[in-house]
Amino acid sequence: MKQIITRFPPSPTGYLHVGGARTALFNWLYARHSGGRFVLRIEDTDQVRSTQESADAILESLEWLGIDWDEGPYFQSQRFHIYKEYVQKLIDSGHAYYCSCTPDQVEEMRKKGMAAGGKAKYDGTCREKGLKKGENTVVRFKAPLTGTTILEDAVKGNIVFQNSDLDDFIIARSDGTPTYNFVVVVDDITMNINTIIRGDDHVSNTPKQIMLYKAMGSPLPLFAHVPMVLGKDKTRLSKRHGAMSVTAYRDMGYLPDALINYLVRLGWSFGDQEFFTRSDLIEKFNLENIGHAAGVFDTDKLMALNADHIKAAAPSDLSKLMISFLKAKGIEAQEGAFLESVIKTLAPRSKTLIDMADAAMFYFGDKVAYEEAAAKKFLTPEASDIIIKLIEKLAALEDFSEKSLEGAFVALMEETGLKLGKIAQPVRVALSGKTASPGIFEIIEIMGKDRVVSRLKDALAFIR
Repeated sequence: MKQIITRFPPSPTGYLHVGGARTALFNWLYARHSGGRFVLRIEDTDQVRSTQESADAILESLEWLGIDWDEGPYFQSQRFHIYKEYVQKLIDSGHAYYCSCTPDQVEEMRKKGMAAGGKAKYDGTCREKGLKKGENTVVRFKAPLTGTTILEDAVKGNIVFQNSDLDDFIIARSDGTPTYNFVVVVDDITMNINTIIRGDDHVSNTPKQIMLYKAMGSPLPLFAHVPMVLGKDKTRLSKRHGAMSVTAYRDMGYLPDALINYLVRLGWSFGDQEFFTRSDLIEKFNLENIGHAAGVFDTDKLMALNADHIKAAAPSDLSKLMISFLKAKGIEAQEGAFLESVIKTLAPRSKTLIDMADAAMFYFGDKVAYEEAAAKKFLTPEASDIIIKLIEKLAALEDFSEKSLEGAFVALMEETGLKLGKIAQPVRVALSGKTASPGIFEIIEIMGKDRVVSRLKDALAFIR
C-alpha cells in the first residue's frame, strides 16, 4: 500500500483559529494513524495580506498543540519559479492559452451569460486565437466544454459537476502571479500529496483542481471534504461564538490535549466515547467515522472536557504548564515535589490552569489574605482557643504526615468535645483565607509545620 501523505496549507493572513486547527488535526492524525507523512505548507501568495507575524503565530499554535510535521514548512512565495514552469507546460501541451480580454470585457460576457439564462462566465473569446504573451495577457486553463467532472469524495460520496457550468479560469494573472487553484495543484503534485482532508467550503474549487490534475497527467489524490464548524446558532463560526485563536485558548489555561480532543469530536466520532488521549486518537482516527453534519462549537463543553483532562493529567506534566500561570500572578514557582503536591490537591476542582493558579495562591508566600465573609464567620474570639491548642499540638509533632495530623485533630476533638467541622473551618480560613479548599490534612502536610504555625499565629493576631 502506498504511504499516506497529507498536508495542511494555512494562509498567513491572521492567527490560526479552531476551524483551521481542526483541519490540521484531521490530516495529522490520519498521517500518524496510517504511518504516513504530514506536510506543512504556508500559502502566502497573497503578498498584500500575508505577514511573517501570522506565519510565526501559526507555527507557534501548531507546536503548542503538538502537531508536528515531517516536511516543511514550505512557502509558496519561494516557489514561483516552479509555478512558472508548470504554466508553460500547460501552454505547450495545449491545455492553457493567453487571453487579452480586459476585466470590463469579461464582466460584460458574464452579464450576457446571465441575461441569456446561463452562467456568469468567460465565453472563450481568446480560446483558439493562439495569442502570444503580451503586457496585459492572462493565462487561462482550457477547460473541457462538455461532459462531467466527478469528485469521488471519501466523506460526501460522488459529486457530479457539469463541465458546461465552468469556464476557462485564469491560472496566471497579467503580472505573472499564479492563482490559488493552480498553485494548490502544482504544490500537491510536486509534494506527492495523495490525501487531501479539508473543509467542505472547498468543494466548489475541486472540479477545477481535478481538471488540472488530469491535464498535467497526474493521478488524483483521495479527497475528503469535512463539514464546517458552526456556532451554537448554526451560523459560520466566529469570535462572537467564543471561537478565538488557538493561542488564546492556551493563554486562558486550556490544555493542548483537551483542545485536540474537543476539536476532533467536532465532526468525528468513535461510538459514544467522548474522552480521548492523544494516543487514543492516533490509534482510532479514520475517515469512515467523519460525520456528515456540521460540528457545533460549544465553549461550555470544551471547558468541561478541559476539566476532565486536568484531572487525568500527571501532576509532573501540569507543573511545566503551571509555572507560567503562577508567574503571571507574581509567584516564582519551581518544578518539583512541592508544586506537584499542590497541583494534586487542586486538579480535581480546576476547570482551567488559570483556575488552578488562582486556587494555588495561598500555598505560596508568608501571608494570606482572608475573604471578608469567611473571616467574619470563622475567625472569631471563640476560635482563638481552638487555634491556640492546635498550635501546641502541631508544634509538638515530629512526623508531619497526613496520618499524624489526623491524630492531632482527633486528640483536639476529644479534648474540646467539638466535631471536626467546628475545628477545621477556622483552621481552613486561617491557612487559605477561604472557606473552600482541598482537604485540611492535605494542605497542612504540603505547607509544612513552619508555615502552618506561622499562619495560625497570624490568625490569632487578626482575631485579637
